[in-house]
Amino acid sequence: DFCARDSARVDVKLVPKWDKTMISRAGQVQEEGFFSIGVIGLKYSTNLGTLWRSAYQLGAAQIFKVGGKSFEKVASDVVRAWTNVPFVQYKEWADLAGALPYATKLVAVEMGGEPLETFEHPKRAVYLLGSEVHGIPEAVVRMCHAHVALPSVRYESFNVAVAGSIVMYDRLAKLGK
Repeated sequence: DFCARDSARVDVKLVPKWDKTMISRAGQVQEEGFFSIGVIGLKYSTNLGTLWRSAYQLGAAQIFKVGGKSFEKVASDVVRAWTNVPFVQYKEWADLAGALPYATKLVAVEMGGEPLETFEHPKRAVYLLGSEVHGIPEAVVRMCHAHVALPSVRYESFNVAVAGSIVMYDRLAKLGK
């Protein structure tokens, strides 16, 4: 066998692969954090496909949906984001609430919250978007750690995929990752 023929010993060390954004100028590893984003009461699968693509491009750890219409893979995910960003389906709000990662802040993205331009994104966040028709139920908004709203010039209700993309871009711009 291989071991009998070759007596050389091989030591393998597992070294984490560090991204450049994780190293500070002083050479110290920085806490990067993570985020996930999803929709409660999704009505249109196309919106989830678009949100998934944006989540992949803007660094989300995962996307999810709570309740609503069952998800069907759609053509709007042209970059095959599903191969890199996991998707989780929760039957109801309590399932998501019970599965939140440790020390993670739940952020409602809904009209009437703190303006996005002044919002400080938590390092560990789960962003919750409302359905295209009804938004996030008020009882759910009250259970969130933060409530943020998107500014607009005319009509304050955005398409759910657009709203999610704006929030993820804002996070990237402010936190630099």
